[in-house]
Amino acid sequence: MQADSQQIRALLPHRFPFLMIDRVVEIHPGQKLTALKNISVNEPHFIGHFPNEKVMPGVLIVEAMAQASYLYAHYSQKLSGNKYIYSLQTVDAKFSKPVFPGDQLCIEVVPIRSDGRCTMVRAECFVDGVSAAGAEIGITVTGIS
Repeated sequence: MQADSQQIRALLPHRFPFLMIDRVVEIHPGQKLTALKNISVNEPHFIGHFPNEKVMPGVLIVEAMAQASYLYAHYSQKLSGNKYIYSLQTVDAKFSKPVFPGDQLCIEVVPIRSDGRCTMVRAECFVDGVSAAGAEIGITVTGIS
């Protein structure tokens, strides 16, 4: 199972420049989700971060992991439509490699535990197979009418 950019936009409320998922390449509900984010030099944060050596801000890497985590929860909980509010809790985030324009983030999300209300996941970003960042994220999804 996969999701293209149109399907992702139907599920996530984010739009450019804050939509951080370009494609979902693998979905195994309840087990794993793998998503991609292509890093382009044209993204607005690179104007000031940093002018002489462009580096993707860590907070945006965490946002990409959070969006992939929401998609994992959406497919794993078999939600339908997009009328949901989701809240996130970042428990722990670590960065091990800078991310530059031209890189592609491969974001893998796997479950840690779920109590029925909150799902804890481990999200990890890879660039060329090397870990760049990781976080434990708690996600709660609430339906709205």
